Amino acid sequence: MDYVGRIFRPPSEARSLLLQVSVGCSHNRCGYCDMYRDKRFTIKPWDVIERDIQEARALGPRFEKLFLCDGDALILPTKRLLQILEAVARELPWIQRVGVYGDTRSVGRKSVEELKALREAGLGIVYHGFESGDDEVLELIDKGGTRAECIATAEKLTAAGISHSVMILLGVGGEELSEQHARNTASLLTEMDPPYAGALTTTLVPGTPLFEAAQRGEFRLPGKFRMLQELRTIVAESNLTACRFSSNHASNYLPIKSELPRDKAEVVRILDAVIARGDEGLLKPEAFRGL
Repeated sequence: MDYVGRIFRPPSEARSLLLQVSVGCSHNRCGYCDMYRDKRFTIKPWDVIERDIQEARALGPRFEKLFLCDGDALILPTKRLLQILEAVARELPWIQRVGVYGDTRSVGRKSVEELKALREAGLGIVYHGFESGDDEVLELIDKGGTRAECIATAEKLTAAGISHSVMILLGVGGEELSEQHARNTASLLTEMDPPYAGALTTTLVPGTPLFEAAQRGEFRLPGKFRMLQELRTIVAESNLTACRFSSNHASNYLPIKSELPRDKAEVVRILDAVIARGDEGLLKPEAFRGL
């Protein structure tokens, strides 16, 4: 397979075939992220993608899911995405679901009709890292989207029948915006009402704007238990219809898997107990955390 640079995928795509159809991220300005800063965004030529699909075909039915890389492959023109999805369906008939990273820009540029066509061609889920429900935080991290656009994104994907998995970042508002970040993220989750949601924990990565702001004293990352308080607020104050909510990413200090609203009271109880004790021995050691 033709892989250019480091390859990233959501935790739930760990057993998926990874097909890199673009290189890098078309936005590539998020203040906390260094995943694609060493790449210039390009769309891979069709002959390269086609060769990879043929190579995957030769491997046989080892995978049931496929994930399109890189950072926001949904930004590709609909015509190219349909070409890719149709080739996957034709050459890899054992693939049951195709996933992709998307955001307010990539979804916003496509009509509901285009998204429906992609769903009919095999696109099953879009992973959207909206990070925060607070517009001030979104501007701080140069996310490239607004709260209102996040809601519009969820509405479009729902109308198209495509599953929507969202990601939020604990601590990304810093100490100063911690509470409003948590409360507004909870209310945005309620408005978007996604079937899947995951919380990650902000890590200051050298070379990123957020790291440099911290070095200058302009950004202070909340402490471990303050970030768990954010998680507690997000769970307690969101009202979701049927959401698989987790904080089991490698970056998190306290892994949680839950079904909301069914498990809300139990998750809040656990978080309250851990926060009240303030014992770092209950948290994942730094050596075991990752990006």
